[in-house]
Amino acid sequence: MQLKIMPKKKPLSAGRVPLILLLCQMISALEVPLDPKLLEDLVQPPTITQQSPKDYIIDPRENIVIQCEAKGKPPPSFSWTRNGTHFDIDKDPLVTMKPDSGTLIINIMSEGKAETYEGVYQCTARNERGAAVSNNIVVRPSRSPLWTKEKLEPIILRNGQSLVLPCRPPIGLPPPIIFWMDNSFQRLPQSERVSQGLNGDLYFSNVLPEDTREDYICYARFNHTQTIQQKQPISVKVISVDELNDTIAANLSDTEFYGAKSNRERPPTFLTPEGNASNKEELRGNVLSLECIAEGLPTPIIYWIKEDGTLPMNRTFYRNFQKTLQIIQVSEADSGNYQCIAKNALGAIHHTISVTVKAAPYWIMAPQNLVLSPGEDGALICRANGNPKPRISWLSNGVPIEIAPDDPSRKIDGDTIIFSNVQERSSAVYQCNASNEYGYLLANAFVNVLAEPPRILTSANTLYQVIANRPAFLDCAFFGSPLPTIEWFKGAKGSALGEDVYGLHENGTLEIPVAQKESTGTYTCVARNKLGMAKNEVNLEIKDPTRIIKQPEYAVVQRGNTVSFECKVKHDHTLIPTVTWLKDNCELPNDGRFTVDKDHLVVAEVSDDDGGTYTCVANTTLDSVSASAVLSVVAPTPTPAPIYDVPNPPFDLELTDQLDKSVQLSWTPGDDNNSPITKFIIEYEDAMHEAGLWHHQTEVPGTQTTAQLKLSPYVNYSFRVMAENSLGRSLPSEASEQYLTKAAEPDKNPMTVEGLGSEPDNLVITWKPLNGFESNGPGLQYKVSWRQKDGDDEWTSVVVANVSKYIVSGTPTFVPYLIKVQALNDVGFAPEPAVVMGHSGEDLPMVAPGNVHVNVVNSTLAEVHWDPVPLKSIRGHLQGYRIYYWKAQSSSKRNRRHIEKKILTFQGSKTHGMLPGLEPFSHYTLHIRVVNGKGEGPASPDRVFNTPEGVPSAPSALKIVNPTLDSLTLEWDPPSHPNGILTEYTLKYQPINSTHELGPLVDLKIPANKTRWTLKNLNFSTRYKFYFYAQTSAGSGSQITEEAVTTVDEGKEEWRKEIVNGSRSFFGLKGLMPGTAYKVRVGAEGDSGYVSSEDVFETGPAMASRQVDIATQGWFIGLMCAVALLILILLIVCFIRRNKGGKYPVKEKEDAHADPEIQPMKEDDGTFGEYSDAEDHKPLKKGSRTPSDRTVKKEDSDDSLVDYGEGVNGQFNEDGSFIGQYSGKKEKEPAEGNESSEAPSPVNAMNSFV
Repeated sequence: MQLKIMPKKKPLSAGRVPLILLLCQMISALEVPLDPKLLEDLVQPPTITQQSPKDYIIDPRENIVIQCEAKGKPPPSFSWTRNGTHFDIDKDPLVTMKPDSGTLIINIMSEGKAETYEGVYQCTARNERGAAVSNNIVVRPSRSPLWTKEKLEPIILRNGQSLVLPCRPPIGLPPPIIFWMDNSFQRLPQSERVSQGLNGDLYFSNVLPEDTREDYICYARFNHTQTIQQKQPISVKVISVDELNDTIAANLSDTEFYGAKSNRERPPTFLTPEGNASNKEELRGNVLSLECIAEGLPTPIIYWIKEDGTLPMNRTFYRNFQKTLQIIQVSEADSGNYQCIAKNALGAIHHTISVTVKAAPYWIMAPQNLVLSPGEDGALICRANGNPKPRISWLSNGVPIEIAPDDPSRKIDGDTIIFSNVQERSSAVYQCNASNEYGYLLANAFVNVLAEPPRILTSANTLYQVIANRPAFLDCAFFGSPLPTIEWFKGAKGSALGEDVYGLHENGTLEIPVAQKESTGTYTCVARNKLGMAKNEVNLEIKDPTRIIKQPEYAVVQRGNTVSFECKVKHDHTLIPTVTWLKDNCELPNDGRFTVDKDHLVVAEVSDDDGGTYTCVANTTLDSVSASAVLSVVAPTPTPAPIYDVPNPPFDLELTDQLDKSVQLSWTPGDDNNSPITKFIIEYEDAMHEAGLWHHQTEVPGTQTTAQLKLSPYVNYSFRVMAENSLGRSLPSEASEQYLTKAAEPDKNPMTVEGLGSEPDNLVITWKPLNGFESNGPGLQYKVSWRQKDGDDEWTSVVVANVSKYIVSGTPTFVPYLIKVQALNDVGFAPEPAVVMGHSGEDLPMVAPGNVHVNVVNSTLAEVHWDPVPLKSIRGHLQGYRIYYWKAQSSSKRNRRHIEKKILTFQGSKTHGMLPGLEPFSHYTLHIRVVNGKGEGPASPDRVFNTPEGVPSAPSALKIVNPTLDSLTLEWDPPSHPNGILTEYTLKYQPINSTHELGPLVDLKIPANKTRWTLKNLNFSTRYKFYFYAQTSAGSGSQITEEAVTTVDEGKEEWRKEIVNGSRSFFGLKGLMPGTAYKVRVGAEGDSGYVSSEDVFETGPAMASRQVDIATQGWFIGLMCAVALLILILLIVCFIRRNKGGKYPVKEKEDAHADPEIQPMKEDDGTFGEYSDAEDHKPLKKGSRTPSDRTVKKEDSDDSLVDYGEGVNGQFNEDGSFIGQYSGKKEKEPAEGNESSEAPSPVNAMNSFV
């Protein structure tokens, strides 16, 4: 769009249009520019441009110059009045007027007096369009009269009295400046005790002897004439009481003393002003000065307050040791009562000053020049204020409006003159006069009726050069009547400029807030009004900014060494930079030690004076940049050992070339700590979306200190840099300044767009939303579009907020839809999104699979076939077919029982599947359902099938009971899974001899209805191994094995007996044969007689294949020989010591432990073996022989049968547990022979204890 420069207006109703048009015209009236070319042919009423001040005090020693300058077309003529009457300058030879000017020059230096030309002067500038008048200029010569002659008597007063030295300077014009000095022209010192008042008098709150002097002189300086007048010196003598008595004795009159007050301490009294209250009047805008000076002893201190308010801040000042209160720029609000308080140790007094602020007239709205075209309307407004309220009067061309020629287009309304339908004859100069008793204001404003087509005053083809990323201002100064409108265009094709990017000022200037490279080009300014059109072209060039890409770095140099500062400058190739070096912001010393080349400053033979800040300044015609570094000069020191560490963090991060989607980041590397920097890592933070979270941006080589970074729109970036060397990574640098990129339309659309229904009649469209970083601008939304895939419908679209799903209702069931989701923000839309396919909601399938039939493969596997369900009947995504099957009847028992159904799912569109893990000889029922995303469809009709017989599982249990000398009884439980009808059992067994060799295998068939079988005619004391399994018509099942031993012939084996201490509850048996059955008898003898109990146990089988006969090993034979030799030596030593009457360690231990029955067994002694029956096949634990003393020691673990019984008495059950009672004896019992002390023979079948 094209942009017009017009005054800003608010929308208005039609009824107010005439008034608004008038006001807008008043606002838009132009001041005629002072352009020479324009003034050559443009008619303009006179305008006073320069005049002398209203109160014009002249120096009587110089010529009088009364200024009056004006402009206008045609050039105005000038005339003067003096004291209200015409001043004919031609009749006075001393008065001349400057050529082409109204300025008067009165030559009084050759002859004449200045007093002759005192008066009130007024200048009038007139041409054919009107007359402008100046202020009334009151001309008065300055005066600096002398002091009147007077005789000043010496002043003698007592110590502590107050004193006022009067000045009373002569009345001059302007008033003089007063100060006190002595004969040596030295200012007299002033303090809280001695000070000068506003009237020039010198006040002493109390006098001291040091105040005695004869040259108190008051001086009056008249600045206008640069003269100083002085008063006669005043003599002051301060005397003590003793000196006073001597003076009286010399016949001096008491009246010759200054006052008669005592020199004793006294409360304050005011020297000025007098009384308790006074009045002060001041004009608005002046400085209000209030003064209170008090006398007293000690010297009073002055305080100021405002009774009805507070003193204005920033405008209140205290002068003259707080004796003077000044308020600058005083206004009516400063009126009120001000109180000064004088206080010392003896009391306080106060004085109230009532301040009234009056005001000479001042402008609220001064009238402005009007340039109107014929037929237009306008107004002159003259508004002023003052105290009292000023009176407004109008003049036309210097004549009171009441007697001026009548103008029908003019109407006076108080402070406003309204013009309507003006014509060329309406041109005139109007004067507004606002006056009250304190002064007046006079303003000239012309009404110039012109009909002028637009003119553009800016030179054509002006070239503007601007640095990138800075504002550019293109001028289009214009003039025309009526007021033209301004339009700007860019390029030859006249592309319009938008107000959203460009700024347009009322003076026609076009502003480009941030000029970029693409801003380069030709711009055209067009001015139009109803009388014509004018245009002008200007050119704009955008230059790259000047940058210091390698800045000087801080340096510490030892005296006498050389230091170099580098300053590498990058600039626009069309600009020529100049590089200047400064030291401490001054030019470099004129010293040959300082050498400057293109990029470096070198300082040789550095001295202490060379320390400071060195600045590199790069200037072009358009910009200037600088960088500084500090040089520290130190004394030479021994070179320290290098410190190797990770780098110091980079610093001085700077962002340049700030474009919409890129920026250049530069930095200064930190110290590498003697390990070269290999790379820099740059990270960024998005303060707008993810404040405090830093992301990896890029990496650059360690030799690079700048990086061009790609940016995303609408991100508030901050950057930081880390350096890395071979030792590790530095800490992050300080964050750079923030850079907010401009918003842009999204450059990507949401991902993972899907369309799935949650109900049969809807379509749920979901997507992964863009994050804040990807939004590229404010107001992120999504445009969701959909239509049926197979239909001819148009796309339906809806714009939703920043959410992740949208639900479309009222859709047919499971229909394919085309879906797309497009991102948008306040700037615009993302690229066209990809189209994905989705489906509306699924419903349960309507039809069951048909033609279901089962093919039994074997006793545990069946194959099922079915016909697929039509896709339309599935009404959803086909997930597969689900087979439900269950075992409904046991064929063997013919009784029905229901169990849990099993489920097997076949994915996809399969039409057959295998059912594994079936139970043989079972009755099964199944049906099939089709499955989609919503659930299962109806079931197919049940199909029944039977599995054939299978081999049975192993019998559930096998036990050997009631062993005898030649028989064993087997008991078992049938198989838990017969898998058919059992036909028979098969029992196989074979003997195992003492060397664990297997004998011949015997095969025996047992009827299926048996669960117990006795084998007879077996060998006594023989181990047998049994193999047992069941059979069906399908074959043999798994077997179960077991081993058992027949008992011994008691008549063929002698009992072995061991004596056991009565306190023991177990005993370990050693030397038993593996795989051998033993009968054990435990007997107890007491006062009540002898009781016993028996049981049979079997030792565990020997592992013949793995056992090694240790007795045949060479290492074992050698070890045993060594042990025997050591025992022999020990016995010899013990025997010798015993014959000598000494004790040996073993004897000591025996003596220390008198009761051997309670000694713990060593770990080497075996524990009593656990009993294991033939069912669990657990072998007995290894036993141990009893010691030769026939006692049994207590085992270390204390794991005895006593611990599991009740005290020392217990019972063994028939299965071998303790049942009998016995009591142990404290005394040792002798051994009953050696019948059980020898090791058992391998041929013995059993040992016993009696």
